[in-house]
Amino acid sequence: MFRDRLDADRGMLFLFDKTQVQVFWMKNTKIPLDMIFIDEAGRVVGVVEGTEPFTETPRSVDVPSRDVLEVNAGFARMHGVTPGTRVVYEGISR
Repeated sequence: MFRDRLDADRGMLFLFDKTQVQVFWMKNTKIPLDMIFIDEAGRVVGVVEGTEPFTETPRSVDVPSRDVLEVNAGFARMHGVTPGTRVVYEGISR
């Protein structure tokens, strides 16, 4: 929240203890983002693309996930990230 920009090779990873339908909003977020929802097996279960800044609209996918990666809008499409894409964590123990 409150970021003016996000470098192209950066993101914000939210790690949760429990697998469930995760819900986010963009209330105090200044830049459009893609939200990548990841299950406990390290597979993408859904992507919300190009979220609108400064909104309180709930953003989620209808599939339970454990983690959510927020990246710049357009990242998922540019890199072919879709449901089923495998995610590998480096430097993070899960």
